[in-house]
Amino acid sequence: MTAKMVSLSSCITPTKGKPPAEMPYFGDGAEPYLSPEYLRRRGNAEPAKPAANAVRVKDGDTVLLWDGSNAGEFFRGRQGLLASTMTHLGHSKEFEPEYFCYATKRWESYLKGQTSGSGIPHVDKEVLGKLEILLLPSDEQSLVANILKTLDQAIEQTEALIAKQQRIKTGLMQDLLTKGIDKHGNIRSEATHAFKDSPLGRIPQEWDVSPADSLCEAVIDCKNRTPPEAAEGHPVIRTPNVRNGEFVWTDLAFTDSASYETWTARGQPRAGDVVITREAPFGEACIIPENLFAPCLGQRMMMYRPSANKVRADYFVYAIQSDRVQKKLLELAGGSTVGHIRVGDIRTLPIPHPIDVKEQESIASVLNGVAIALKDASNSQRKFAYLKAGLMHDMLTGERRVTPLLSQAVQQ
Repeated sequence: MTAKMVSLSSCITPTKGKPPAEMPYFGDGAEPYLSPEYLRRRGNAEPAKPAANAVRVKDGDTVLLWDGSNAGEFFRGRQGLLASTMTHLGHSKEFEPEYFCYATKRWESYLKGQTSGSGIPHVDKEVLGKLEILLLPSDEQSLVANILKTLDQAIEQTEALIAKQQRIKTGLMQDLLTKGIDKHGNIRSEATHAFKDSPLGRIPQEWDVSPADSLCEAVIDCKNRTPPEAAEGHPVIRTPNVRNGEFVWTDLAFTDSASYETWTARGQPRAGDVVITREAPFGEACIIPENLFAPCLGQRMMMYRPSANKVRADYFVYAIQSDRVQKKLLELAGGSTVGHIRVGDIRTLPIPHPIDVKEQESIASVLNGVAIALKDASNSQRKFAYLKAGLMHDMLTGERRVTPLLSQAVQQ
């Protein structure tokens, strides 16, 4: 059999799901009701009483989300009752089930962009029918599906690792930024260590809560507008460049030398300084990286220059990210996440900190280690995703065949 492209209209039998007779239902005959979140492996299926005309799905079937904001998303089915917003795509026996699911999913982004309807978006049946997928010999389909399935498993395992690392980081930040580490390397507890009251709640006796400006050599606010953009020159640190404690290089803007001199008249930001956003969103902070040469601040940005003998820059960023300081920022913004923080409030922002900089170093070292592990796992996940996208394009369009691998298997 030679490879050829076939239209979906010639090889599928779509069947729309039906509403359940009752849900939740815990009586005899209850079956799992398939929701998009359940098929994405992010939730549980609610038990339901099947309607007389219920559409049932088997493991490995191909399911298409027909209605809603994500209409056009393909799923590998799981056993249960098909929701009314989804369609089961039965297909000819020429296609292996797993291969068919990958072959259709290659069109997902395109199909999502072709949804129709003035109210709730839905898949355009004519557009779906005109999509073409590659029909390969059965053994080649199985090999392609196995390659892509192996990558999916690697992506899922990496995502699980990322979620685990994120939970670890969240728990450690909560403990370390409220209790700290004692001289024996243990996290303090009120049962075994002395604590005291502070404006931000209970803190260890060895800690203090200080206005940010008292911990810094300088606190600099930007001009009330962003400098004019240039194709090259001095980088401009704007609010989108600061997220989750990291500097974001994507869409970095630049300004000319004359504008740089004007915008840095109050002080020139440099590597190691801490920048913080005042709006959209507020309270994001990070350290200016070493390889960002001679930057200036964009609108609604401010900069701290921590005093080395009082506070470490990396600890300072973690303190700003802590629940207590973020709660204070929300209070200063009037309780609204879309509000803004005044310049004076950024200057005097209360920062909880160990008085001994060595303890700050210990805390930051632990959190830096977790952050590095999290970044490594995220980089791996992205690499697997890029590799899968490339292989899906190559193998599911026929640009790259796996027949040489089949020949090797036969020879062995």
